[in-house]
Amino acid sequence: MAKYAYAPLSVDDRRGRSSGGAAANASSSHHHHHHSDVQQDHLVQERMPMCIGLCVLLAIVYVLSKTGDGATALHQNVRTSNEQLQQHGYPNQQQAGAYESVPATSTGGGTTLASPTTIATTSSKTPLTDCPVCPANPQSGDNHADLLGQLRAAALAKTPPHIIECSAASAGESQAACHLPAATRFAALKQKGAVLWMTGCSGAGKTTLATALEEKLVKLYGKHVYRLDGDNLRTGLNRDLGFSEADRAESVRRTGELATLFADAGVVTLVGLISPYRADRDAVRKRHEDQGIPFYEVFLDVPVEELKKRDPKGQYARVEAGELKHFTCIDDPYEEPLHPEIVLKTHELAIEESVEILFRTLERDGILIGAPKVSPPGLPNPDGDEIVDLHVPDALKEERRLEAATLPKVLISDIELNWLQTIGEGWASPLKGFMREGTLLETLHFNSILVDPFNLTGNAGRHTRQSDLTHFTPRPAPDRVSMSVPITLSCTSYTKDAIESSGKRAVALVTQMGQTVAILRDPEIYAHRKEEIVTRMFGVIDPGHPYIKHIYAGGDWLIGGEVELLDRIRYNDGLDQWRKSVTELMQEFQQKGADTVYAFQTRNPTHAGHAYLMRSAGEDLRKQGYKKPVLWLSPLGGWTKEDDVPLDVRVRQHEQVLAAGTTHPGGLDPETTVMAIWPAPMVYAGPTEVEFHAKSRRVGGASYFVVGRDPAGMKGSLEAWAHRDEDLYDGDHGRYVLQNSPGIGDMQMLSFTKVMYDITDNVMKEPDESRPDDFISISGTKMRALARQGATPCSATNIPTDLLGANCVPSGFMVPDGWGTVVDYYSHIEDSTRWIPWSRPQIEPLLDAGVTYDGKFGTQTFQLRSSQYASWWHDPPLRPSKADETIISYVSEIPMFYTPKLEVRKNWPNNPIVQDINKDGSNRYYTYGTPFFNYGLIPQTWEDPNVKSSTGYGGDNDPLDVIELGSAQLAIGSITPCRVLGSLELIDEGETDHKILCIALTDKDASSIKSMDDLERVKPGHMDRLRDWLKRYKTSDGKLENSLASETPKTVGEALAVINETHLRWRALCGHDGTSLYSLTSTASEFWLDSPNCRGKK
Repeated sequence: MAKYAYAPLSVDDRRGRSSGGAAANASSSHHHHHHSDVQQDHLVQERMPMCIGLCVLLAIVYVLSKTGDGATALHQNVRTSNEQLQQHGYPNQQQAGAYESVPATSTGGGTTLASPTTIATTSSKTPLTDCPVCPANPQSGDNHADLLGQLRAAALAKTPPHIIECSAASAGESQAACHLPAATRFAALKQKGAVLWMTGCSGAGKTTLATALEEKLVKLYGKHVYRLDGDNLRTGLNRDLGFSEADRAESVRRTGELATLFADAGVVTLVGLISPYRADRDAVRKRHEDQGIPFYEVFLDVPVEELKKRDPKGQYARVEAGELKHFTCIDDPYEEPLHPEIVLKTHELAIEESVEILFRTLERDGILIGAPKVSPPGLPNPDGDEIVDLHVPDALKEERRLEAATLPKVLISDIELNWLQTIGEGWASPLKGFMREGTLLETLHFNSILVDPFNLTGNAGRHTRQSDLTHFTPRPAPDRVSMSVPITLSCTSYTKDAIESSGKRAVALVTQMGQTVAILRDPEIYAHRKEEIVTRMFGVIDPGHPYIKHIYAGGDWLIGGEVELLDRIRYNDGLDQWRKSVTELMQEFQQKGADTVYAFQTRNPTHAGHAYLMRSAGEDLRKQGYKKPVLWLSPLGGWTKEDDVPLDVRVRQHEQVLAAGTTHPGGLDPETTVMAIWPAPMVYAGPTEVEFHAKSRRVGGASYFVVGRDPAGMKGSLEAWAHRDEDLYDGDHGRYVLQNSPGIGDMQMLSFTKVMYDITDNVMKEPDESRPDDFISISGTKMRALARQGATPCSATNIPTDLLGANCVPSGFMVPDGWGTVVDYYSHIEDSTRWIPWSRPQIEPLLDAGVTYDGKFGTQTFQLRSSQYASWWHDPPLRPSKADETIISYVSEIPMFYTPKLEVRKNWPNNPIVQDINKDGSNRYYTYGTPFFNYGLIPQTWEDPNVKSSTGYGGDNDPLDVIELGSAQLAIGSITPCRVLGSLELIDEGETDHKILCIALTDKDASSIKSMDDLERVKPGHMDRLRDWLKRYKTSDGKLENSLASETPKTVGEALAVINETHLRWRALCGHDGTSLYSLTSTASEFWLDSPNCRGKK
C-alpha cells in the first residue's frame, strides 16, 4: 500500500532557529533546547495554517475597510453582473440568496466590515465611505472586473509553494499517484472518463443535447455521467464571475479544471458553455491532453438567423429591441473552433440523430467500456477484453515441436479439432483452452462464466488454474461473459493413465490423421459426466440426436488445460482462403472502413430473400448514423449433421452471390461484405447454442447479429422421447432467449422478417397486404425439390403458381450461377465423394516411395497399390533373407499415430490397402487413443479359421498381424525388415488373432532390443500399455473388451512357430501344396488369389 502524506510546511529547521554556535557547544543545555525545539516545531506545524488564514482574513478586512469608491465600483460590478445573468436567462441572484457585495459601516475612526447581522439587514444600496487611496477617477465596474482578471491571471501564473502530494512509497510498495491508477479505476467502473465540450451560440442546443445524451447513457447503459453548464456552475463555483472577457475566461478555466477532475474520476462529463474565445477552449484542451484525458470539442454550428427563429428564452428578441448589450454572437464575438472533433448542425438534425452521433463517438473510441480498446474503432472488444491468439510465434515453433515429440499423446477427433481451432483463433474468448471442470460447471449452469481480466478481486486467470471446488475467494470475479456451450476434450482411461504415469505437465494433441497440432499445458483430468452435460445443454431426451451421440461416444474422462497451436489449422480442401482468425477478420473489417459490423450466419445457400434481409439491415444501420456498416457473411464451417448442405456447396454459392454484386436482387455488394467461415461445429442445441453463435460473432467484431426462426434447432430423431420428427425447440424461443441472455453485453439482434417473391418486379421483399395475389412463397422444401428436378428460370413476365409442376424457378429468386451450383448438388446428392460436408483435414498421407494410389485419403475411394508387387499379401517375401529366420518382412498398413483403420482388402484385385469400414458403412477409426506403434501384416501368411488354437478358437481369416514397437513412423506401403520379439494371442469376438511383435532393423533401438525382456528394459511400461490397448481398444466404440490367451507374451521361438504355421496355411490357400481351394473355408473362394505368387499365372 502506498504511503501518503502532506508536504511539510516551509518553516526553518531546528538548526536555523538555534542560537548560533553557543547552542552547539553547550552540551549541558543541548537536550533541553532540543526538547524545546521539538515543541516549537510542533506548535508551528499546528498553528501555522491558522495564522496564515487569519493574516489573509485581516488583509481582506483591511482592503475592504480602506475602499470607498472602489467598494462602490465592486458593488456596481456585482449588480451589473447580476443584470447580465438575468439577461441570459438566469434567476435574480439577490432573490436567490446569491453572493452580494459586503456593505461597510462607519465607526468614526474609519470604515469596518459589517457584521453578518448587519449584512443581512442592510440594504445593498447602503452608501460606502470614500476610498482614501483610490485614484481620483474611480474605475468603472468593467474596468474593475478587468483588474480582478489581471490579478487572477497573475496569481495563476505562480506555482503554489505547497501542494498536497504523495510521499515516496517504501521499498517494494506501489509508487502509484495519490489515487487509484486510471486503468484500475476504469476497469472497475466499466467505463472511462472523457469530456464532451459543447460550444456554440446561445440556443444552439447545448443543454438539450447534453440532457438527452445523459439520459440515454445513464438509463439505458448504466453509465456515470454528469453535466456541467451555466445553470449548475454560476450558482456555485462561478457565482463570483460576471461576463467580462476575463470572467468568461476564468469561467472556462474553472469549468475545464472541474471537468478534468470529473473525467479523471471516470465520469463522462458533458460541458455546455458558450465559451466564445478559442484561446480559452484551447487552453482547456491542452489541460486535458496533458492529463491524458479524452477531450471532444463539439461545435454546435447553427446560423444566427436560425437561432433567432428558435429564441427559446426570448433573448434574441431583447437584443433586437436594444434591451441586451454585449450579447455573444451578436455584438460580442464568438470564435468558431478550427478543428473540432465533432460538428453538429442541429438545425439539420433531429435531437435523436445528434445524440446518436455523440453516442457512437464514445462507443467507437471505447469510452463506454472500462477496459483498454483492443479492437479497431467501431468494433466491440472481445469478451474478456483481450484478443486471444494462441498460435506459437514463428521463432518458437521448432522448439515446441521438439517438446511435443516428448509428451504423452492425446487423440482429438475431427470435431474436437474444430473446437481447437475455435479456441486457438480466439472465437471463444476469453477461453484459452479446453474447459476445466469449474469452467464447465459455470457454463452448464449459467450459460456464462465470471472473469476478472484486471484482477480487481484477485480472480485474474481463474479459468487457467486447476479447479478448486471446495475453497473460494473472498469476492467473486466482477464480470460475466457469455459462454453457453461446453467446449471439452474427452479421453479414455488409456490416455488418462498415460498422462498420469508420464510425469509431464503437458500433453501433445494429435489428430486422427496423426498430425501433432498443439500442446495442452497443466492438464486437469476429471470425470466426463455425460448425462449431466447432455441434459443441461440440450434440455431434451433424444438418444438419436447426432451431437448427443457424439458426447456419449466420447471417453469417460475430460481433459482441461490451456493450448498452444503449433501452426495454423489448415484443412487443404480448397476453402482455406475463407478461413480467417479473429485478428485477421478484424483487420479486414478495418480495411473496409467499417464503423460497425452485422453478422449473418448461413447453413443454406443464400437466396434473394436472405440478400434482401441483409441489405435492409445495412440500410437501417445507416439510418441510425453509421457511415459504413459492413456485412459479415458467416457460413458455418465446423461439423454438421449429414443431411445439411455441404460446406463447399454453400461457400461456392456464396462466392457467386458476391460475384453478382448489386446487379441481381439476390446479390451482395462485395465492397461492404466480408465472407469468413466460422470454425465451430454445430451442436443443434437450439436456444442454448445460438447464444454461443452470437457471442462468437461479437468476439469477431460484430455488434449486430441477424437471427431467424428456430436458430440452431433441428427435428427430433425417431428415438426422441418427445417431438419425434418435429422441431425439438419452439421456433420463437431462440430469438427471445438470445436477446435476454447473460453476458450478451450491448450486442443487438436483428430479427428475420417474412419475405416473399413479388411477381410484379421479380424481387423478394416484405409482402404488401394490399395486393396479396402478387406474392408467392418459396420455402426451403420447395427450393430443394426444384433443385432436384433441375428447374430452369421461369419467364420474367409469366410466373406460374405451380412452380414444381412447371419445373421453373423465378429468375429473381437466386443469382443464376448460384442456382446452378445448388442444382448440381441436389442432382448428385448421393455421390458423397464429390462434396466437402464440413471442415475435416485433407492431408497427404505418409506413403512409401514405391506405391501408387487412387482416390482421396481418408475416404472409401482411397486404394494403395505397390509399384513392385501385384499383391501386398501374396508377393513380398515372408523374410527378406533366409540367413536369419527371426527377421521377417513387415508391410506397413497404419503408421504410428494414425487412427484411420487401413487394411489389405483380401477380395479386391491386387489386394490394395484401403480404408476399412464399420458395419453401418462409415469409415472405421481407432477411437481409444493415439496408437504408439506401427501396424501392418506379414506377407504370405493366413490365419485359417479351420485351425483351432489351444483356446479352441479358429483363426480370423486374415494375414498375420504385426505390431512394430520402434520409435519412428513407418510409411504406408513400406516393406521393412523387422526382428521378431514375441507375440500375443488375442481372442477377438470368438476368433484367434495373433499379434506378432517386432522392431524394425532401422529403428534407433534395434541393436538394444532383441527380446521381450530387452523391450521392458529399454521401454519400461510399453507392454502394459500394449496389453491395455489390445484388450480395450474397441470399448470406446461401445463394444466388449477382448481378452488375451495369456498376459505373458510368447517367446521369440513360439512366435516363429506361429509365423511358420500361418505361412503353411497360406501355401495351402494358394495351392502350393496341391490343396484344392474348395477344401478350405467357404470364404476362401471370395479372396483375390490371382497373383503370380499365388494361384495366378507365373
